[in-house]
Amino acid sequence: MKKYNVVILGALGAVGNEFRKILLERKFPIDKIRFLDLTDIGKRIEFGDRTVTVEAPDNDSFKGYDIALFSAGADVSLQTAKIAADSGCIVIDNSSAWRMDPEVPLVVPEVNPDDVEWHKGIIANPNCSTIQMVLPLKYIHDIAKIKRIVVSTYQAVSGTGIKAIDECKNQALEVSQGKPVSQIDVYPYQIAFNAIPQIDDFTENGYTKEEIKMVNETRKIMGDNSIRLTSTTVRIPVIYGHSESVNIETEKKITAKEVKDLLKGKPGITLVDNPAKREYPMPIDAAGHNDVFVGRIRDDESIDNGINMWIVSDNIRKGAALNTIQIAELLIRKNLV
Repeated sequence: MKKYNVVILGALGAVGNEFRKILLERKFPIDKIRFLDLTDIGKRIEFGDRTVTVEAPDNDSFKGYDIALFSAGADVSLQTAKIAADSGCIVIDNSSAWRMDPEVPLVVPEVNPDDVEWHKGIIANPNCSTIQMVLPLKYIHDIAKIKRIVVSTYQAVSGTGIKAIDECKNQALEVSQGKPVSQIDVYPYQIAFNAIPQIDDFTENGYTKEEIKMVNETRKIMGDNSIRLTSTTVRIPVIYGHSESVNIETEKKITAKEVKDLLKGKPGITLVDNPAKREYPMPIDAAGHNDVFVGRIRDDESIDNGINMWIVSDNIRKGAALNTIQIAELLIRKNLV
């Protein structure tokens, strides 16, 4: 079996840590591997049966490497991705930097795998909340054509990074002990035992950048600019696992039962939908798993062709690291690397 030289940029972050775990779990065919980060340079990391020293990225970091997995933020990606691509290394970027660039594919392997074929050295990984939504919706769209989507997300603090996880845990401990919260740095307000209806900055129209991302990315991935979509994104004190309440309106009638039958057994989807037994997706169950979990599927009785559903996924795995690595595996299967 052919092996590949792999670089991880942002190797010590929440997603970088997950990159390392998943590469080993899936026995990705690695020859050489390099860990790059902006902090803790020189730190030695165990990776399988080898020890890898963390390096700072420079213009020569990607020479002789085949695939680079990026998760170091949009600013770093904008500065570095083209350098890597010009070195002959295909970049799969987890930040927002390249997602809406018309020259860059935005890929969920189960949804639009053929888009990797027109890459020019950079492939974008979508927003975590977009990934988990489009995966089940694509199957419905192919059958009944989705006209409109209304989505409200309830997003875990891990989507903001390790500092947010630590802050949430520390605040929860303080509050549970009857103490005042001593530190509010990552979010504008206390996140423990709270819900903050703001993810990313607000724009002039009152929507946040996160909400606008979901609109634009969904249309690009689904290949259909006619889909109307509105979103509200909320941060909640869950560590791993984004949840979404999704309402869709379709051109062709499709029933809740037909949706359940359609999604059952589909790659990357686990159907958990048995209200009589109180079985439905929850982030505590999705955490650490690869699939997108779908349940609470029911007919929207307020319109003729409407469906409601509840979608949950581990945002760091499928929403970031796993999807990125699945894109790399897709490149290998298609002999594009």
